[in-house]
Amino acid sequence: MLSSCKNSSYITYECKYESPPFIDEIVSDMMEPCGKQHRGRAVLSNSPAPDNAVHMQSNDYLAIATDPRVARAKANALIEQGHGDAISRVFGHSRQDMHRQFEYRVAGLTRAEDAVLMMSGYNANTGVVQAFASPETPVYIDIMAHASLWEGILCARAKARPFRHNNVEDLKRKIKRYGPGLVIVDSLYSTNGNLCPLVDFVDAAEAGGCAIIVDETHSFGCHGADGGGLCVELGLADRVHFRTMGLSKAMAARGGIVVGSARNMEFLRYEARPMIFSTSVLGYEIAGFNAALDIIATERWRRERLHANHRYLRTGLLSLGYDVRASDSQIISLLTGGLENTVAFRRYLDKNGLLGSVFAPPATPDNKMLLRLTVNAALQPHELQHALDICAGAQSTIDMKGWPILLS
Repeated sequence: MLSSCKNSSYITYECKYESPPFIDEIVSDMMEPCGKQHRGRAVLSNSPAPDNAVHMQSNDYLAIATDPRVARAKANALIEQGHGDAISRVFGHSRQDMHRQFEYRVAGLTRAEDAVLMMSGYNANTGVVQAFASPETPVYIDIMAHASLWEGILCARAKARPFRHNNVEDLKRKIKRYGPGLVIVDSLYSTNGNLCPLVDFVDAAEAGGCAIIVDETHSFGCHGADGGGLCVELGLADRVHFRTMGLSKAMAARGGIVVGSARNMEFLRYEARPMIFSTSVLGYEIAGFNAALDIIATERWRRERLHANHRYLRTGLLSLGYDVRASDSQIISLLTGGLENTVAFRRYLDKNGLLGSVFAPPATPDNKMLLRLTVNAALQPHELQHALDICAGAQSTIDMKGWPILLS
């Protein structure tokens, strides 16, 4: 049956599919608006916000997503060269093309021997774990590591050995029990803005005969010399076997990259299944990457402003009694707890003009939902103060007694 969308010329089809009962059960459970799974629209959808709303949802930390220099570089490349071959990169690894030149550039920036460009940060994380772990490899992973890293463990059919968040002693105990393997951490955790004590974890991995993967997605561009990341900043670049970076944060684009030794990267190019079976990042996107790196390298004030804005907002929230002590960098998370608290808090902030991002299952446990505020370099002092005023108003308007969000 054909139908037209309201206010649209598009034609859609109304089909009466008969799904097996187990499919209907799954969909019904997931679509329950306020059900026990609480993955429905009630949690994740925004309420209408005022025109002067302060947006703290974007991962565009350095505020370059709309920079005309990046747009111009992409447009010129697209006009002059087209978008290039939409094929798997595995067929073009040996070419000295703009993809390869970009890999060399990132390797130099991150003090690595070589780099491999992939289609997303998710692919980079999944691919590096899948390629370098076997079913016999114990994989020691921080419980707060990104879902893509856990997916890599599943793809490798390896055994996950989770350790408590940022707890190096728990990691040491597990290595002693299960033996050498692969250690996985984030340098900056995306849920709470917590920095990893990287020196301690690299020491523990070396002592236990383990290789280590550090996901630098949220620190690349924002930390280190010219934005090279925390491993560069801490002098660990030659001690970390693999570093991954999603290019959708400070770079404000799409794509992912893995850096490491030349030997390991050559192996990764032909063993990572997300690399082999995905279409390559396109040429005009590489032009945008290079323009973004130029800005990051030459406009240091963006990193300085980013961290100053973070300090201002974090200090203000702490003074209001919000427990944001875990936030070490540009991500600030407000732990709301359960469904009702989260919905009430989200709706209040939306209505009053502060837009953040709700994290709910499967991204969090059932009773540890949160609302994440991400700071960027473009936020002005009056906008940060407006956000603090809204958070102060929430305390006097919503019954927040006993919420985990508040300091006791």
